[in-house]
Amino acid sequence: MVFHRILCPIDFSSGSREALRVAAELARGSDAALVVVHVWQPTQWAAAEVQLAPGVLQDLLDSEHAELARWRAQATELRGGEVDVKFLTGAPWDQIVGVARADRAIDLIVMGTHGRTGLRHVLLGSVAERVVRHAPCAVLVVREPEAAAA
Repeated sequence: MVFHRILCPIDFSSGSREALRVAAELARGSDAALVVVHVWQPTQWAAAEVQLAPGVLQDLLDSEHAELARWRAQATELRGGEVDVKFLTGAPWDQIVGVARADRAIDLIVMGTHGRTGLRHVLLGSVAERVVRHAPCAVLVVREPEAAAA
């Protein structure tokens, strides 16, 4: 199967690292474009009952951008060519599906999962599960490596 444009959402986890490796390999093999997207969810901070000092939120945002730049460099090396990168804000699954819907050339989403089960899955939900349910294209879910999951 040949792909034209592959979307790889990342959350800086080991599962995302493995998904990025797989996505880059598929992109290289198909000569497909690779789009890496990171979704920042500031509601996690807004929901906390802790007042953040002025500038702390900006420091967190700057840190996210710096980490994304490091991942972009790794993606470019793995892909062996240019990689598009997007930094979005909102509910991760909704933003990921939104990118795929807006860019109809995306024909595959490759994403990692934390592999939560039971009560942890019910309480925390699954971004991957929601993407699979709502994506307008094929979704390949990559489990994090066994050593990292343990």
